[in-house]
Amino acid sequence: MQRIAALIRRGLERTAALWPDVRRAYRWLRAAASILANRAGLDATGVQARYERLLAAWAERRGEAGTLAGAVDRFMRVTASYRPGLFHCYRVEGLPRTDNALEQLFGAHRHHERRATGRKAASPALVLRGAVRLVAGVVTRAHPVSARELAVADRRRWSELRAGLERRRRARVMRRRFRRDPDAYLARLEQRLLQPTLPA
Repeated sequence: MQRIAALIRRGLERTAALWPDVRRAYRWLRAAASILANRAGLDATGVQARYERLLAAWAERRGEAGTLAGAVDRFMRVTASYRPGLFHCYRVEGLPRTDNALEQLFGAHRHHERRATGRKAASPALVLRGAVRLVAGVVTRAHPVSARELAVADRRRWSELRAGLERRRRARVMRRRFRRDPDAYLARLEQRLLQPTLPA
């Protein structure tokens, strides 16, 4: 226990000069998080205006961040890249501010898929049919689907979706055949192209 305390003390002593910059940058981050939390209940325009004023102040006072000035620059660059979609959640009722729940949803599906198949990586079927399998997995875990709900499905859209999935599967099969034996694949393709067509 004494060794751990000594190690922590030594670490704090060696990094003591960095802490004022860390405290200042942390205050700035807390201010940004507070604006985005929007406890004041502002609309999207109000949140965006407050946030942009904060970023402008950061840009002016960048030098005060000391050793963390580079981190401030990076934060500004990343924020600029996210800016087009950063304020949608304040415009659309019920839209979450982060995609954490969505990531957890995908992670849970991947976990169930691995347990069911015994694979360590995502199954090829999930890659090919993810648009259908993921939605079906999420819906059936949320509540059991009744025959009545399935009966009202649009058969035309269902057929189009199946045809699209089949095109993707077929393209994947052809890529695999090409990778296995490119010469034989190209020879078959050339033979098909050179076959004389029958007159109509």
